[in-house]
Amino acid sequence: MAKNDKGICILAGAGPGDLGLVTLKVRDEVSRADVIVYDALCNPEIIKWAPTGAEIIYAGKRANQHALKQDETNALLVKKTAEGKRVVRLKGGDPFVFGRGGEEAEELVKAGLKFEIVPGISSTISAPAYAGIPVTHREHTAQFTVFTGHEDPTKPESTLDYEGLAKNPGTKVMLMGVERIAAVSEKLLQHGARADLPVALVRWGTTGRQETLTGRLDNIAKKVADAGFKAPAVCIMGDVVKLRDTLNWFETRPLFGKRIVVTRTRKQAGALSTKLRDLGADVIELPTIRIEPPTDILAFGQLVQDAHTYDWLVFTSPNGVEAFFEMFFKIFKDAREIGGVRIAAIGPATAAKVREYHLAVDLQPEEYVAESVVEAFKKEGDVENLKILIARAEVARDVLPESLTKLGAIVDVACAYRTVPETEDVSGGMARFRDEGADMITFTSSSTVENFLALKLPMPAGLKVASIGPVTSKTVRDHGLTVDAEAKVFDIPGLLAAIRKYYGV
Repeated sequence: MAKNDKGICILAGAGPGDLGLVTLKVRDEVSRADVIVYDALCNPEIIKWAPTGAEIIYAGKRANQHALKQDETNALLVKKTAEGKRVVRLKGGDPFVFGRGGEEAEELVKAGLKFEIVPGISSTISAPAYAGIPVTHREHTAQFTVFTGHEDPTKPESTLDYEGLAKNPGTKVMLMGVERIAAVSEKLLQHGARADLPVALVRWGTTGRQETLTGRLDNIAKKVADAGFKAPAVCIMGDVVKLRDTLNWFETRPLFGKRIVVTRTRKQAGALSTKLRDLGADVIELPTIRIEPPTDILAFGQLVQDAHTYDWLVFTSPNGVEAFFEMFFKIFKDAREIGGVRIAAIGPATAAKVREYHLAVDLQPEEYVAESVVEAFKKEGDVENLKILIARAEVARDVLPESLTKLGAIVDVACAYRTVPETEDVSGGMARFRDEGADMITFTSSSTVENFLALKLPMPAGLKVASIGPVTSKTVRDHGLTVDAEAKVFDIPGLLAAIRKYYGV
Protein backbone atom coordinates (compact mmCIF):
# COMPACT_ATOMS: atom_id res chain seq x y z
CA MET A 1 0.00 0.00 0.00
CA ALA A 2 1.40 3.39 -0.97
CA LYS A 3 2.08 5.55 2.06
CA ASN A 4 1.61 9.31 2.10
CA ASP A 5 3.07 11.44 4.88
CA LYS A 6 0.22 13.92 4.51
CA GLY A 7 -2.33 11.42 5.76
CA ILE A 8 -3.54 11.72 9.35
CA CYS A 9 -6.33 10.12 11.34
CA ILE A 10 -8.11 12.17 14.02
CA LEU A 11 -9.66 9.89 16.65
CA ALA A 12 -12.31 12.23 18.00
CA GLY A 13 -14.88 12.03 20.75
CA ALA A 14 -18.27 13.08 19.38
CA GLY A 15 -19.79 13.54 22.82
CA PRO A 16 -22.84 11.86 24.35
CA GLY A 17 -25.53 12.97 21.88
CA ASP A 18 -26.46 16.59 22.61
CA LEU A 19 -25.02 18.52 19.67
CA GLY A 20 -24.15 21.36 22.03
CA LEU A 21 -21.74 19.09 23.89
CA VAL A 22 -19.56 18.51 20.83
CA THR A 23 -16.30 20.39 21.28
CA LEU A 24 -15.15 23.22 19.05
CA LYS A 25 -12.09 21.13 18.19
CA VAL A 26 -14.26 18.33 16.82
CA ARG A 27 -16.31 20.78 14.77
CA ASP A 28 -13.11 22.23 13.34
CA GLU A 29 -11.74 18.80 12.45
CA VAL A 30 -15.00 17.71 10.79
CA SER A 31 -15.02 20.89 8.68
CA ARG A 32 -11.55 19.99 7.31
CA ALA A 33 -12.04 16.26 6.81
CA ASP A 34 -11.57 14.32 3.58
CA VAL A 35 -13.12 11.21 5.13
CA ILE A 36 -15.46 10.87 8.12
CA VAL A 37 -16.03 7.50 9.76
CA TYR A 38 -18.71 7.64 12.44
CA ASP A 39 -20.34 5.33 14.98
CA ALA A 40 -23.94 4.56 15.87
CA LEU A 41 -23.88 6.65 19.05
CA CYS A 42 -22.64 9.79 17.30
CA ASN A 43 -25.19 12.50 16.67
CA PRO A 44 -25.41 12.29 12.85
CA GLU A 45 -26.11 16.03 12.66
CA ILE A 46 -22.37 16.51 13.20
CA ILE A 47 -22.01 15.46 9.56
CA LYS A 48 -23.61 18.72 8.42
CA TRP A 49 -20.32 20.45 9.31
CA ALA A 50 -18.45 18.31 6.78
CA PRO A 51 -17.14 20.01 3.64
CA THR A 52 -18.84 19.34 0.33
CA GLY A 53 -17.36 16.24 -1.25
CA ALA A 54 -16.15 14.62 1.98
CA GLU A 55 -16.52 10.84 2.03
CA ILE A 56 -18.97 9.80 4.78
CA ILE A 57 -18.75 6.22 6.07
CA TYR A 58 -21.02 4.69 8.71
CA ALA A 59 -19.23 2.13 10.87
CA GLY A 60 -21.85 1.80 13.57
CA LYS A 61 -22.01 -1.08 15.99
CA ARG A 62 -24.98 -2.14 18.07
CA ALA A 63 -25.62 -5.41 19.84
CA ASN A 64 -25.44 -8.13 17.15
CA GLN A 65 -25.64 -5.50 14.37
CA HIS A 66 -22.36 -4.29 12.92
CA ALA A 67 -22.11 -2.12 9.82
CA LEU A 68 -18.37 -2.82 9.98
CA LYS A 69 -16.58 -5.27 12.25
CA GLN A 70 -13.80 -3.77 14.34
CA ASP A 71 -10.99 -5.30 12.26
CA GLU A 72 -12.69 -3.93 9.12
CA THR A 73 -12.87 -0.48 10.71
CA ASN A 74 -9.19 -0.69 11.66
CA ALA A 75 -8.27 -1.63 8.10
CA LEU A 76 -10.43 1.15 6.69
CA LEU A 77 -8.77 3.81 8.85
CA VAL A 78 -5.32 2.56 7.86
CA LYS A 79 -6.25 2.48 4.16
CA LYS A 80 -7.76 5.95 4.00
CA THR A 81 -5.01 7.53 6.08
CA ALA A 82 -2.30 5.83 3.98
CA GLU A 83 -3.90 7.37 0.88
CA GLY A 84 -2.95 10.79 2.24
CA LYS A 85 -6.45 11.63 3.44
CA ARG A 86 -7.38 13.63 6.50
CA VAL A 87 -9.57 11.08 8.26
CA VAL A 88 -11.85 11.98 11.17
CA ARG A 89 -12.96 8.97 13.18
CA LEU A 90 -15.97 10.04 15.25
CA LYS A 91 -16.72 7.94 18.30
CA GLY A 92 -19.61 8.41 20.71
CA GLY A 93 -18.52 9.95 24.01
CA ASP A 94 -14.74 9.80 24.40
CA PRO A 95 -12.55 7.59 22.18
CA PHE A 96 -10.53 6.24 25.12
CA VAL A 97 -13.44 5.51 27.50
CA PHE A 98 -14.58 2.09 26.33
CA GLY A 99 -14.50 3.43 22.79
CA ARG A 100 -11.79 1.14 21.41
CA GLY A 101 -9.89 4.23 20.36
CA GLY A 102 -6.73 2.75 21.85
CA GLU A 103 -6.98 -0.31 19.59
CA GLU A 104 -7.49 1.85 16.49
CA ALA A 105 -4.56 4.07 17.45
CA GLU A 106 -2.34 0.99 17.83
CA GLU A 107 -3.23 -0.16 14.31
CA LEU A 108 -2.30 3.25 12.92
CA VAL A 109 1.02 3.13 14.77
CA LYS A 110 1.73 -0.35 13.37
CA ALA A 111 1.15 1.02 9.88
CA GLY A 112 3.51 3.93 10.53
CA LEU A 113 0.73 6.49 10.17
CA LYS A 114 0.07 9.73 12.02
CA PHE A 115 -2.85 10.17 14.37
CA GLU A 116 -4.20 12.61 16.94
CA ILE A 117 -6.67 12.23 19.78
CA VAL A 118 -9.48 14.69 20.46
CA PRO A 119 -11.12 13.84 23.79
CA GLY A 120 -14.89 14.06 24.08
CA ILE A 121 -17.43 14.43 26.87
CA SER A 122 -18.17 10.92 28.10
CA SER A 123 -21.65 9.60 28.79
CA THR A 124 -20.28 8.33 32.11
CA ILE A 125 -20.73 11.81 33.58
CA SER A 126 -23.05 13.57 31.09
CA ALA A 127 -25.95 11.10 31.03
CA PRO A 128 -26.22 11.06 34.85
CA ALA A 129 -25.96 14.87 34.91
CA TYR A 130 -28.83 15.23 32.41
CA ALA A 131 -30.88 12.87 34.59
CA GLY A 132 -30.22 15.01 37.66
CA ILE A 133 -27.70 12.62 39.19
CA PRO A 134 -24.26 13.93 40.24
CA VAL A 135 -21.76 11.08 40.22
CA THR A 136 -20.00 12.63 43.22
CA HIS A 137 -21.42 14.61 46.14
CA ARG A 138 -19.76 15.54 49.43
CA GLU A 139 -22.64 14.16 51.48
CA HIS A 140 -22.80 10.87 49.60
CA THR A 141 -19.52 9.88 47.94
CA ALA A 142 -16.09 11.21 47.07
CA GLN A 143 -15.33 8.63 44.36
CA PHE A 144 -16.87 6.82 41.43
CA THR A 145 -15.95 3.76 39.43
CA VAL A 146 -16.62 3.19 35.73
CA PHE A 147 -16.86 -0.31 34.27
CA THR A 148 -18.34 -1.97 31.22
CA GLY A 149 -21.08 -4.54 31.10
CA HIS A 150 -19.95 -5.62 27.66
CA GLU A 151 -16.52 -7.20 27.94
CA ASP A 152 -14.47 -8.73 25.14
CA PRO A 153 -16.52 -11.78 24.09
CA THR A 154 -13.33 -13.70 23.27
CA LYS A 155 -12.25 -13.73 26.93
CA PRO A 156 -12.87 -17.12 28.61
CA GLU A 157 -14.43 -15.48 31.67
CA SER A 158 -15.19 -12.07 33.12
CA THR A 159 -12.28 -10.14 34.56
CA LEU A 160 -14.53 -7.75 36.47
CA ASP A 161 -13.80 -7.66 40.19
CA TYR A 162 -17.38 -8.03 41.42
CA GLU A 163 -16.24 -8.34 45.03
CA GLY A 164 -14.34 -5.06 44.77
CA LEU A 165 -17.25 -3.38 43.00
CA ALA A 166 -19.74 -4.63 45.59
CA LYS A 167 -17.66 -3.41 48.53
CA ASN A 168 -16.73 -0.09 46.88
CA PRO A 169 -18.68 2.62 48.73
CA GLY A 170 -18.64 5.07 45.83
CA THR A 171 -20.89 5.54 42.82
CA LYS A 172 -20.69 2.84 40.19
CA VAL A 173 -21.29 3.72 36.53
CA MET A 174 -21.75 0.87 34.06
CA LEU A 175 -21.65 1.40 30.30
CA MET A 176 -23.08 -0.98 27.70
CA GLY A 177 -24.75 -3.19 30.25
CA VAL A 178 -28.51 -3.11 29.64
CA GLU A 179 -28.60 -6.61 28.16
CA ARG A 180 -26.60 -7.97 31.12
CA ILE A 181 -28.24 -5.99 33.92
CA ALA A 182 -29.77 -9.15 35.45
CA ALA A 183 -26.44 -11.00 35.54
CA VAL A 184 -24.46 -7.99 36.77
CA SER A 185 -26.90 -7.07 39.54
CA GLU A 186 -27.06 -10.71 40.67
CA LYS A 187 -23.25 -10.93 40.83
CA LEU A 188 -23.05 -7.73 42.86
CA LEU A 189 -25.70 -9.01 45.29
CA GLN A 190 -23.85 -12.31 45.64
CA HIS A 191 -20.70 -10.41 46.60
CA GLY A 192 -22.39 -8.37 49.30
CA ALA A 193 -23.80 -5.26 47.62
CA ARG A 194 -26.85 -3.73 49.32
CA ALA A 195 -30.16 -4.97 47.97
CA ASP A 196 -31.66 -1.49 48.43
CA LEU A 197 -28.84 0.25 46.56
CA PRO A 198 -30.49 2.92 44.35
CA VAL A 199 -30.05 2.31 40.62
CA ALA A 200 -30.90 4.41 37.57
CA LEU A 201 -30.62 3.66 33.88
CA VAL A 202 -30.49 6.61 31.47
CA ARG A 203 -31.29 5.81 27.85
CA TRP A 204 -30.23 8.13 25.03
CA GLY A 205 -28.82 10.48 27.66
CA THR A 206 -28.48 14.22 26.86
CA THR A 207 -30.87 13.97 23.86
CA GLY A 208 -34.56 14.69 23.46
CA ARG A 209 -35.12 10.92 23.46
CA GLN A 210 -33.79 10.57 27.00
CA GLU A 211 -35.58 8.09 29.26
CA THR A 212 -34.73 7.33 32.87
CA LEU A 213 -35.70 4.21 34.79
CA THR A 214 -35.02 3.97 38.52
CA GLY A 215 -35.15 1.13 41.02
CA ARG A 216 -33.02 -0.82 43.47
CA LEU A 217 -30.29 -3.33 42.84
CA ASP A 218 -32.61 -6.18 43.77
CA ASN A 219 -35.43 -5.19 41.40
CA ILE A 220 -33.87 -3.18 38.58
CA ALA A 221 -33.53 -6.20 36.26
CA LYS A 222 -37.27 -6.92 36.54
CA LYS A 223 -38.09 -3.27 35.94
CA VAL A 224 -35.93 -3.27 32.80
CA ALA A 225 -37.67 -6.39 31.51
CA ASP A 226 -41.17 -5.14 32.36
CA ALA A 227 -40.55 -1.75 30.71
CA GLY A 228 -38.85 -3.23 27.65
CA PHE A 229 -35.99 -0.83 28.39
CA LYS A 230 -33.35 -1.09 25.66
CA ALA A 231 -29.82 0.04 24.93
CA PRO A 232 -28.08 2.41 24.62
CA ALA A 233 -28.13 3.34 28.28
CA VAL A 234 -25.86 4.26 31.16
CA CYS A 235 -26.42 2.60 34.52
CA ILE A 236 -25.71 4.49 37.75
CA MET A 237 -25.61 2.72 41.11
CA GLY A 238 -25.32 4.56 44.42
CA ASP A 239 -27.05 6.85 46.87
CA VAL A 240 -26.52 9.82 44.55
CA VAL A 241 -29.42 8.44 42.49
CA LYS A 242 -31.76 9.71 45.24
CA LEU A 243 -30.80 13.29 44.33
CA ARG A 244 -32.67 12.92 41.04
CA ASP A 245 -35.92 13.72 42.86
CA THR A 246 -34.74 17.30 43.42
CA LEU A 247 -32.13 17.80 40.67
CA ASN A 248 -34.04 16.51 37.64
CA TRP A 249 -33.74 19.56 35.38
CA PHE A 250 -33.59 18.20 31.84
CA GLU A 251 -36.71 16.05 31.77
CA THR A 252 -38.89 18.81 33.26
CA ARG A 253 -38.47 21.30 30.42
CA PRO A 254 -41.73 22.38 28.73
CA LEU A 255 -41.46 20.45 25.44
CA PHE A 256 -39.69 17.38 26.82
CA GLY A 257 -41.20 14.22 25.34
CA LYS A 258 -42.37 15.99 22.17
CA ARG A 259 -40.73 14.89 18.92
CA ILE A 260 -40.77 17.77 16.44
CA VAL A 261 -39.60 17.70 12.81
CA VAL A 262 -37.75 20.65 11.27
CA THR A 263 -37.91 20.70 7.47
CA ARG A 264 -35.70 23.72 6.72
CA THR A 265 -32.47 23.41 4.74
CA ARG A 266 -29.50 21.91 6.56
CA LYS A 267 -27.87 25.32 6.72
CA GLN A 268 -30.95 27.08 8.11
CA ALA A 269 -32.34 24.38 10.43
CA GLY A 270 -30.05 25.27 13.32
CA ALA A 271 -31.89 28.37 14.56
CA LEU A 272 -35.26 26.66 14.98
CA SER A 273 -33.77 23.35 16.11
CA THR A 274 -31.71 25.01 18.84
CA LYS A 275 -34.70 26.91 20.24
CA LEU A 276 -36.83 23.77 20.27
CA ARG A 277 -34.09 21.73 21.94
CA ASP A 278 -33.67 24.44 24.56
CA LEU A 279 -37.31 23.80 25.45
CA GLY A 280 -36.65 20.08 25.72
CA ALA A 281 -38.03 18.83 22.40
CA ASP A 282 -36.61 15.84 20.59
CA VAL A 283 -35.82 17.46 17.24
CA ILE A 284 -35.57 15.52 14.00
CA GLU A 285 -33.87 17.58 11.32
CA LEU A 286 -35.36 16.40 8.05
CA PRO A 287 -34.34 18.92 5.38
CA THR A 288 -36.74 18.75 2.43
CA ILE A 289 -35.03 21.42 0.31
CA ARG A 290 -31.56 22.68 -0.39
CA ILE A 291 -30.43 25.94 -1.92
CA GLU A 292 -28.57 25.93 -5.23
CA PRO A 293 -27.42 28.63 -7.68
CA PRO A 294 -30.00 29.86 -10.23
CA THR A 295 -30.38 28.17 -13.59
CA ASP A 296 -29.20 31.28 -15.47
CA ILE A 297 -26.34 32.48 -13.30
CA LEU A 298 -25.00 34.85 -16.00
CA ALA A 299 -28.30 36.71 -16.15
CA PHE A 300 -28.33 36.98 -12.36
CA GLY A 301 -24.77 38.27 -12.36
CA GLN A 302 -25.63 40.95 -14.92
CA LEU A 303 -28.52 42.23 -12.80
CA VAL A 304 -26.34 42.28 -9.69
CA GLN A 305 -23.69 44.23 -11.61
CA ASP A 306 -26.34 46.78 -12.61
CA ALA A 307 -27.90 47.05 -9.13
CA HIS A 308 -26.54 50.57 -8.67
CA THR A 309 -28.73 51.77 -11.57
CA TYR A 310 -31.96 50.93 -9.72
CA ASP A 311 -33.94 53.08 -7.30
CA TRP A 312 -34.93 50.15 -5.09
CA LEU A 313 -33.51 46.71 -4.32
CA VAL A 314 -36.06 44.34 -2.73
CA PHE A 315 -35.14 41.18 -0.84
CA THR A 316 -37.79 38.61 0.03
CA SER A 317 -35.68 36.16 2.07
CA PRO A 318 -32.31 35.79 3.80
CA ASN A 319 -31.31 33.32 1.07
CA GLY A 320 -31.82 36.04 -1.54
CA VAL A 321 -29.65 38.47 0.42
CA GLU A 322 -26.88 35.92 0.80
CA ALA A 323 -26.94 34.89 -2.86
CA PHE A 324 -27.02 38.51 -4.04
CA PHE A 325 -24.01 39.63 -2.03
CA GLU A 326 -22.05 36.48 -2.76
CA MET A 327 -22.35 37.40 -6.43
CA PHE A 328 -21.87 41.14 -5.75
CA PHE A 329 -18.49 40.65 -4.08
CA LYS A 330 -17.35 38.39 -6.89
CA ILE A 331 -17.91 41.34 -9.22
CA PHE A 332 -16.97 44.29 -6.98
CA LYS A 333 -14.36 44.78 -4.28
CA ASP A 334 -16.04 47.77 -2.63
CA ALA A 335 -19.53 47.79 -1.04
CA ARG A 336 -19.91 51.42 -2.17
CA GLU A 337 -20.33 50.14 -5.74
CA ILE A 338 -23.96 49.43 -4.83
CA GLY A 339 -24.50 53.17 -5.19
CA GLY A 340 -27.54 55.02 -3.87
CA VAL A 341 -30.07 52.23 -4.31
CA ARG A 342 -32.57 52.00 -1.45
CA ILE A 343 -33.24 48.62 0.12
CA ALA A 344 -36.53 46.96 1.13
CA ALA A 345 -36.73 43.67 3.04
CA ILE A 346 -39.58 41.31 3.91
CA GLY A 347 -39.31 40.29 7.54
CA PRO A 348 -36.81 40.84 10.35
CA ALA A 349 -34.65 37.83 9.41
CA THR A 350 -34.18 39.22 5.90
CA ALA A 351 -33.49 42.71 7.27
CA ALA A 352 -30.99 41.28 9.76
CA LYS A 353 -29.17 39.50 6.94
CA VAL A 354 -28.93 42.79 5.00
CA ARG A 355 -27.46 44.51 8.07
CA GLU A 356 -24.79 41.82 8.29
CA TYR A 357 -23.37 43.48 5.18
CA HIS A 358 -23.38 46.84 7.02
CA LEU A 359 -26.21 48.24 4.91
CA ALA A 360 -29.37 49.93 6.17
CA VAL A 361 -32.90 48.76 5.39
CA ASP A 362 -35.05 51.65 4.15
CA LEU A 363 -38.36 49.83 3.97
CA GLN A 364 -39.65 46.93 6.04
CA PRO A 365 -43.39 46.18 6.06
CA GLU A 366 -45.18 45.29 9.28
CA GLU A 367 -46.32 41.93 7.90
CA TYR A 368 -43.92 39.55 6.22
CA VAL A 369 -45.73 38.85 2.95
CA ALA A 370 -45.44 40.28 -0.56
CA GLU A 371 -48.79 42.09 -0.32
CA SER A 372 -47.50 44.11 2.63
CA VAL A 373 -44.46 45.23 0.64
CA VAL A 374 -46.78 46.64 -2.01
CA GLU A 375 -48.76 48.52 0.63
CA ALA A 376 -45.55 49.85 2.17
CA PHE A 377 -44.41 51.15 -1.22
CA LYS A 378 -47.77 52.91 -1.65
CA LYS A 379 -47.23 54.69 1.64
CA GLU A 380 -43.79 55.79 0.46
CA GLY A 381 -45.41 57.70 -2.37
CA ASP A 382 -45.67 57.41 -6.14
CA VAL A 383 -43.55 54.56 -7.57
CA GLU A 384 -44.34 55.32 -11.21
CA ASN A 385 -41.23 55.00 -13.40
CA LEU A 386 -39.07 53.94 -10.43
CA LYS A 387 -36.70 51.10 -11.28
CA ILE A 388 -37.09 48.23 -8.81
CA LEU A 389 -34.95 45.07 -8.71
CA ILE A 390 -36.38 42.11 -6.79
CA ALA A 391 -33.87 39.44 -5.70
CA ARG A 392 -35.75 36.25 -4.93
CA ALA A 393 -36.06 32.51 -5.53
CA GLU A 394 -36.30 31.23 -9.08
CA VAL A 395 -39.80 29.89 -8.46
CA ALA A 396 -41.95 32.22 -6.37
CA ARG A 397 -45.31 33.95 -6.33
CA ASP A 398 -45.62 36.79 -8.84
CA VAL A 399 -47.73 38.99 -6.56
CA LEU A 400 -44.94 41.45 -5.82
CA PRO A 401 -43.55 42.13 -9.33
CA GLU A 402 -47.03 42.19 -10.91
CA SER A 403 -48.48 44.55 -8.29
CA LEU A 404 -45.55 46.96 -8.50
CA THR A 405 -45.75 46.92 -12.29
CA LYS A 406 -49.46 47.82 -12.10
CA LEU A 407 -48.47 50.82 -9.97
CA GLY A 408 -46.22 52.00 -12.79
CA ALA A 409 -42.84 50.79 -11.55
CA ILE A 410 -40.25 49.33 -13.90
CA VAL A 411 -39.60 45.94 -12.30
CA ASP A 412 -36.89 43.37 -12.94
CA VAL A 413 -36.65 40.03 -11.15
CA ALA A 414 -33.20 38.69 -10.30
CA CYS A 415 -33.49 34.94 -9.77
CA ALA A 416 -30.87 34.66 -7.05
CA TYR A 417 -31.24 31.00 -6.15
CA ARG A 418 -33.44 27.99 -6.57
CA THR A 419 -34.78 25.50 -4.09
CA VAL A 420 -34.46 21.86 -5.06
CA PRO A 421 -35.66 18.74 -3.24
CA GLU A 422 -33.24 17.33 -0.68
CA THR A 423 -32.92 13.64 -1.41
CA GLU A 424 -29.95 12.69 0.77
CA ASP A 425 -30.49 11.53 4.34
CA VAL A 426 -27.02 12.19 5.71
CA SER A 427 -28.23 13.00 9.23
CA GLY A 428 -30.68 10.09 9.38
CA GLY A 429 -33.75 12.30 9.79
CA MET A 430 -35.85 10.44 7.22
CA ALA A 431 -35.02 7.09 8.78
CA ARG A 432 -35.93 8.32 12.26
CA PHE A 433 -39.22 9.79 11.05
CA ARG A 434 -40.06 6.58 9.23
CA ASP A 435 -39.19 4.37 12.20
CA GLU A 436 -40.23 6.51 15.17
CA GLY A 437 -42.79 8.98 13.85
CA ALA A 438 -43.25 12.42 15.41
CA ASP A 439 -45.70 14.57 17.34
CA MET A 440 -45.41 17.68 15.16
CA ILE A 441 -43.88 18.79 11.86
CA THR A 442 -42.91 22.40 11.11
CA PHE A 443 -43.08 24.09 7.71
CA THR A 444 -41.36 27.42 7.00
CA SER A 445 -42.28 27.81 3.32
CA SER A 446 -44.53 26.32 0.67
CA SER A 447 -41.55 24.55 -0.87
CA THR A 448 -40.84 22.70 2.39
CA VAL A 449 -44.43 21.44 2.35
CA GLU A 450 -44.37 20.31 -1.26
CA ASN A 451 -40.98 18.64 -1.07
CA PHE A 452 -41.78 16.88 2.20
CA LEU A 453 -44.92 15.37 0.70
CA ALA A 454 -42.95 14.38 -2.41
CA LEU A 455 -40.81 12.13 -0.18
CA LYS A 456 -43.95 10.01 0.40
CA LEU A 457 -42.94 9.14 3.94
CA PRO A 458 -45.58 7.40 6.07
CA MET A 459 -47.56 9.95 8.09
CA PRO A 460 -47.86 8.88 11.72
CA ALA A 461 -51.29 9.00 13.32
CA GLY A 462 -51.94 12.24 15.17
CA LEU A 463 -49.09 14.19 13.53
CA LYS A 464 -49.67 17.93 14.09
CA VAL A 465 -48.64 20.66 11.66
CA ALA A 466 -47.11 24.03 12.55
CA SER A 467 -46.84 26.70 9.83
CA ILE A 468 -44.84 29.92 9.69
CA GLY A 469 -47.66 31.91 8.11
CA PRO A 470 -50.79 32.08 5.91
CA VAL A 471 -49.08 31.51 2.57
CA THR A 472 -47.43 28.32 3.85
CA SER A 473 -50.67 27.32 5.60
CA LYS A 474 -52.60 27.61 2.34
CA THR A 475 -50.16 25.20 0.69
CA VAL A 476 -50.59 22.79 3.62
CA ARG A 477 -54.39 22.90 3.26
CA ASP A 478 -54.23 22.63 -0.53
CA HIS A 479 -52.58 19.26 0.00
CA GLY A 480 -55.34 18.05 2.29
CA LEU A 481 -53.59 18.57 5.63
CA THR A 482 -54.76 20.48 8.68
CA VAL A 483 -52.81 23.38 10.18
CA ASP A 484 -52.78 23.02 13.97
CA ALA A 485 -50.52 25.95 14.83
CA GLU A 486 -49.85 29.06 12.72
CA ALA A 487 -47.43 31.85 13.55
CA LYS A 488 -49.00 35.26 14.11
CA VAL A 489 -45.66 36.90 13.36
CA PHE A 490 -44.25 35.19 10.28
CA ASP A 491 -40.72 34.36 11.41
CA ILE A 492 -38.92 31.74 13.50
CA PRO A 493 -39.68 33.35 16.90
CA GLY A 494 -43.32 33.61 15.78
CA LEU A 495 -43.39 29.95 14.78
CA LEU A 496 -41.86 28.97 18.11
CA ALA A 497 -44.48 31.04 19.94
CA ALA A 498 -47.25 29.26 18.01
CA ILE A 499 -45.83 25.86 18.96
CA ARG A 500 -45.61 26.85 22.61
CA LYS A 501 -49.18 28.15 22.55
CA TYR A 502 -50.41 24.93 20.98
CA TYR A 503 -48.81 22.85 23.73
CA GLY A 504 -49.77 25.35 26.42
CA VAL A 505 -46.22 26.02 27.62
